[in-house]
This record gives sequence, C-alpha cells and structure tokens, in this order.
Amino acid sequence: LIVCPEHDGLEGNNVIKTTGAIHYLTDKEIFRENNYLKVDKENKKIVAFILGGPNKYYSFSDKEIDFLFNKIKKIFTRDKYKLVIVPSYRTPFEITKKAYNSFGHDHIVVKEVDKKAYLSALSISDYIVVTCDSTSMISEAAITGKPIYVAQMSAKKNNPRFQKFFSQFKQLNIIKDLTDKIDLWSYDKLDEVNRISPLINEK
Repeated sequence: LIVCPEHDGLEGNNVIKTTGAIHYLTDKEIFRENNYLKVDKENKKIVAFILGGPNKYYSFSDKEIDFLFNKIKKIFTRDKYKLVIVPSYRTPFEITKKAYNSFGHDHIVVKEVDKKAYLSALSISDYIVVTCDSTSMISEAAITGKPIYVAQMSAKKNNPRFQKFFSQFKQLNIIKDLTDKIDLWSYDKLDEVNRISPLINEK
C-alpha cells in the first residue's frame, strides 16, 4: 500500500489518500505539554506563530520576512494578542534572531528548535499562524481544530501541489490566508492517522 497526501495526485488500487500530510502528533501529546511554556496570558488571545524555512519554492528573503513580521505586528497588536513564536528545524538562525529582535520585548520567542515548546504553543493558542512553506506543519496544526492562518509569501516558481493543498484546506474551512482581518471559526479536527489505520487493517 501507498499512503500519500491527496495533493500529491497519485492514483492506483493500492493508494490510500490522506487529507494533508501524515504526522506523529496526537491530541494527548499536545495537551500533555500545555504548561511547558508557562505563558502569562494577561487577558490576551494567544497566537502561535510557527516559522518554517526556505525550500525550492519559497526563499524567505529579508524583504519577505520584514514584510511578514511587520504584517504580524500590525494585525496582532500587543494590547490584544500575545505571540508565541516557534522556529522549526528549517528556520535559519538569522530569521529566529530577527524574530527575537522584532518581537522579544512584548511576546515570547523560542530561540531553539524545541518539540515541547512547539506542542505547548499549539496547546495554549487561540489562533495559529503557519508560514506557507510547510504542508506538514499546517497539517499538524489542523489536529487542534483551531483557526489556522497561512502566512503566504511569493513563490519562486509554480507550485501546483501547494496550491492544491491550500485549496483543499480552504474548502474544508481549516485555513484562511493571513490578511488584515481576524475571524474566529472552527472545523472538525483533522486526525488522518486514526482514520487511515482501520483502512490499512481492512486491506
């Protein structure tokens, strides 16, 4: 059997398609790290801002990052929101450093790759913002059932798989592009591992 995301476009009798990427996260694991970051909410909404990194489609140039960080500051004002910024293993050190310099005084910036901090941020957040470069991180966030904003950046080249993924997740009401408007919405938690496992057993 081949288990693959629907946006990969594989066809065949031995293919089981998943909505988004398969990942290791569970509700239980996320909840277990709820208090790891020990964030004082200060009666503010918590926004988990998950940073990815450059790949063959997205450059994460200084210009793109400066624009994105300024946009985040403008939308999630410090009087109403508290940001928890978490880098991934693909986030360049320079971008993590820039995040700390930009947000460190008013918000929480995790300086190193820390799985527990990542899970804790997902657990305590009211909103989740994920950069557009990682279908995996967006899929992981979708297990929470919380509103997910995708921080879009200009692509270096045509990326039909990404566009198919974004379109599917928008239709399922899981994600919205990050604009100047903040909404609150919900959707059925996406737990593809537990949906797919019985199908594999059945086969």
